[in-house]
Amino acid sequence: MVTIALDAMGGDFGPEVVIPAAVHVVKKSTNIHIILVGDETRLRAFAKEQSIDLDKHFEIQHASQVVEMHEDPRLAVRKKKDSSMRVAINMVKEGRAQAIVSAGNTGALMATAKFVLKTLPGIERPAICTTIPSYGGHTHMLDLGANVDSSAQQLLQFAVMGSVLAEAVDNLHKPKVGLLNIGSEDVKGNAQVKEANTFLKNGPFNYIGYVEGDDIYSDKVDVVVCDGFVGNISLKTMEGVAKMISTMMREEFNKSLLSRISGLCAMPVLKRFKKRVDPRMYNGATMLGLTGIVIKSHGSADVLSYANAIEVALLEIEKSVPEHIRHRMEPLLASE
Repeated sequence: MVTIALDAMGGDFGPEVVIPAAVHVVKKSTNIHIILVGDETRLRAFAKEQSIDLDKHFEIQHASQVVEMHEDPRLAVRKKKDSSMRVAINMVKEGRAQAIVSAGNTGALMATAKFVLKTLPGIERPAICTTIPSYGGHTHMLDLGANVDSSAQQLLQFAVMGSVLAEAVDNLHKPKVGLLNIGSEDVKGNAQVKEANTFLKNGPFNYIGYVEGDDIYSDKVDVVVCDGFVGNISLKTMEGVAKMISTMMREEFNKSLLSRISGLCAMPVLKRFKKRVDPRMYNGATMLGLTGIVIKSHGSADVLSYANAIEVALLEIEKSVPEHIRHRMEPLLASE
């Protein structure tokens, strides 16, 4: 039986999304036990309103505090020791759960998880990694905002972690790892990227060299490595472009009667396209480098999106991702 702790109060919607998402996952998986962490009165009130029997499917762990979405991460660590986020992370440390999923404040989740769980040997800083839709299915990309400025050595560590993740969850043999740069030539890039390139060439993974922004969506690379500043801007740019295309297509199909008829004819293709790039199916970013599994859901996630984040946690538990990273880091530690 796999146990996952959910920060039931985190995100924009709290229990209203977390509980139905958990029910959705439990119906599909018979070997999962869910611990809902949060205000027990509010959790039970919502469940009763929706005719959900929490005692049958779940366990409730009361937590008296909530980390707000825009709260200072340092204050959350120091003053919110009984928050739903902190209590859920403590459960992973204590062995009561194998993973935590939260849609709460990203900075607070990272700071609290790092403080409670600590990083794996050889990992200086955790990194946020998620999957991006691509021609080949998807690409893993990290870091996406945990570290706005990363050293060349840390980029090497990110590469190790990303390679292990892709190998484990996608069953890839020697996944292709690329370093994000402004060009593919060796002379391009800043000093940090050039130094990291030298390190990555000797890393314990299949390094293919520099990749550019458009390569993220190709089948050329399986793992894209960058610092959190570049990664977060890249991710938000992707999300913005996707929203713009969706809005423009909707406007064009609604411009005239003929356009609406054309839209109806194109609907099967549009639905298949939407399914391939649906961001809800890619929700669930991993905070790699910690001793336990911590999954960050988008704060505005709906039920399907949050359920996917829980599925990501299940897969990483099954594949023992932290242990694989620990083993892959051992040769690097021995060579220092």
